[in-house]
Amino acid sequence: MADKLERYRSKRDPKRTPEPVPEAESPSPDGNAFVIQEHHARSLHWDLRLERDGVLVSWAVPKGLPADPDINHLAVHTENHPMEYLTFHGEIPKGEYGGGTMTVWDTGTYQTEKWSDREVKVVLNGRRASGRFVLFRTRGDNWMIHRMGSAVRDPFPEVEPMLPVERARPPKDASSYAFEFAWGGRRLLVPIDGGRTDAAREHPWLRGLAESFGSRTAVLDGEVATLGRAEILVFYDLLYDDGRSLVEEPYSARRAALESLDLNGAHWQTAPSWPGDPGPVRKAARDQGLPGVIAKRLDSPYEPGPSSSWLFIPS
Repeated sequence: MADKLERYRSKRDPKRTPEPVPEAESPSPDGNAFVIQEHHARSLHWDLRLERDGVLVSWAVPKGLPADPDINHLAVHTENHPMEYLTFHGEIPKGEYGGGTMTVWDTGTYQTEKWSDREVKVVLNGRRASGRFVLFRTRGDNWMIHRMGSAVRDPFPEVEPMLPVERARPPKDASSYAFEFAWGGRRLLVPIDGGRTDAAREHPWLRGLAESFGSRTAVLDGEVATLGRAEILVFYDLLYDDGRSLVEEPYSARRAALESLDLNGAHWQTAPSWPGDPGPVRKAARDQGLPGVIAKRLDSPYEPGPSSSWLFIPS
């Protein structure tokens, strides 16, 4: 009888890695378990593992499960894993195969609709992953994964940045606004999906930010500003969060969602915001040599292009 874990064992030394390295297969009672692990290895990916005949048949999915049936994701067929991997999480030492942090992203059961050498069609029943999926072989050993049915998240908003209009003085109803620094930087929208962002092509240091989001999707709005000698990205709005568009939400709700992300790193931070009183903010802007402040109506949706809901007031 063929050893279904031979390839798995050949890649791992139990003396050097905390991963389970059992001597034999060990099927679960029901035989239909699955697990998805978030794997921060050389590159972030998600490992989908389906129980089949005493082992976990596995695919590495670089962008995670597709949320939209119109977009298929690459799924790299990897070696079978032991059943103990249903609950495995931890740090695989650097230099070992698959070195990096692994966490259980979701687990549950599944139903098989079809299983062949070229096509695997299943229904996942998990807390975070649910629905019908098909894994299909393309050329050679290449595989893709496709979501069947309807999309499970809002489409990414394709909008131009919202821009302030200039006013000489702060608005009279200051309690209806939040006041922020005008940074004088270059505007940048940052979409994040599958732990990656296209903005990293121009700013490679954003790869770490995108990877920190894991499977969470987002579109952030901000500016690349120079503070002292350092270039830093300051974020002040959130247009999309975890599968839901926020462009129709009031600024106060978008701002609260942004702050909950706690975006503070070596190259990025959440811009401060103060509701109600523009005086101290204008003085601080002048003291720091900034061009002015932006007044943002708390009840305003995100309106692409120039909008009177955002006001630029010179220092």
